[in-house]
Amino acid sequence: MRLPEEPDSSPQINIVPMIDVIFVVLIFFILSSLFLTPTEQLPVNLPEAATAESQLDQQHTIRVTLTVTGEFRLGNEATNLDSLPEQITSRRIGEQPIVVVIEADKAVPHGNVVTLMDRLRTIPNIQIGIATES
Repeated sequence: MRLPEEPDSSPQINIVPMIDVIFVVLIFFILSSLFLTPTEQLPVNLPEAATAESQLDQQHTIRVTLTVTGEFRLGNEATNLDSLPEQITSRRIGEQPIVVVIEADKAVPHGNVVTLMDRLRTIPNIQIGIATES
């Protein structure tokens, strides 16, 4: 009795589809990690406070950032001190009070923060908070 001969080719594992899947998963993780970075934060060294309370649970919170270079930013947009009240007023939703959180670098002179607060207090129905590190 004669048995059939073994085929000359040995079994192979094709790894090309596995490499494609690994690259797709890698691209997914790279792109998703780009969206995890905070985009609203500017590089500001906030002062520390032991009694800090979170104001971010308010519905209508606007961030104003004052950098070491004296630059004012409303959210992510650069602005100046003169047009700041009009820009904040235009973002008002109904009659709700606006909570403005000032993120001033700890190296900014105190007088600049007071000037900013004085200008913000001209806006009716506003609450002002100062951001700190806890």
